[in-house]
Amino acid sequence: MKKPFTGRGPSAKKQPSTNKAPSAHKEPSANKAPSADKPPLAENLELLCSYYKSTSEVCRRLGINRSQFNKYLNGSSQPSRNTLHKLCNFFGVEPHEIYLPAHQFANIVQVRPRHDVQPQELPEHVKVLEQLQEQSLGSLDKYTGFYFEYYYSMSFPGQILRSLIHIDQRDGNTYFDRYERLKERHQSRADTGFNCHYQGVVFHLVDRLFMVDCESLTKNEITQTILYPSYKSRMTYLTGLKLGVAAQFHRTPVCVRVVYEVLGKNVNVRAALKMCGLFEPQSEEIADEVKQLLAVQTQGDEYYFMANTP
Repeated sequence: MKKPFTGRGPSAKKQPSTNKAPSAHKEPSANKAPSADKPPLAENLELLCSYYKSTSEVCRRLGINRSQFNKYLNGSSQPSRNTLHKLCNFFGVEPHEIYLPAHQFANIVQVRPRHDVQPQELPEHVKVLEQLQEQSLGSLDKYTGFYFEYYYSMSFPGQILRSLIHIDQRDGNTYFDRYERLKERHQSRADTGFNCHYQGVVFHLVDRLFMVDCESLTKNEITQTILYPSYKSRMTYLTGLKLGVAAQFHRTPVCVRVVYEVLGKNVNVRAALKMCGLFEPQSEEIADEVKQLLAVQTQGDEYYFMANTP
């Protein structure tokens, strides 16, 4: 029997095989020795990916960030529950099976009928957003955590609105939640007012933070915030501009200055939410530095820049 190629020696050359039958998919070996450095999930994902042309193809079909998927393959990160179900549905395996020892899982996969999901080509516009998310990966780690957001309210002229922001990372992307309490800070529960919850995504592009979100209940508004990044080892404030619309009937487009006050990676969310609300500009509960950062040089009592009515 011909000795298999080992790659040793200067004259060793790989000989092409003329007897290999053509196949649309690579067939993994059930006898492959499991890696001592990888958990079963990583080994089994690598096996499943070997049925496809490339790992990039798998990521495109799944709509998962390639950098994040690589972390699953090397065992440095675990998928969330939703992502795990997405992976299992794609590959045609059960969640409990994908955690089996590698040799046992390989035997199961090889005798199971092929479960091939036809590729769904993403629109070019969606691909661009995915590229921006990949481009932002890693540079946003320092910005995860909680913040107080301050700006002059678009719906309640002359009052400063303090909201709670939470930036976190999931499955290789950076998201944020914004919680607003549109009533004065010291009003009781019975007083009029309402709460809003916004959900959005964060990008870091050429030394600017871009945040785009949507009101999660009514879905009738999208806002964009652009912030200067911080190059300090210890951040206190981030500043920038926010563009949105006033909540009144005419929904006038409005641009305001915005300040993010850093709270930390972990906070008492309930206590932080109680501190949110509307404040008079002279309120002692708003730091003087925040007031200065929000100050605008306009005529009269204007606190923001409004679009002209057509």
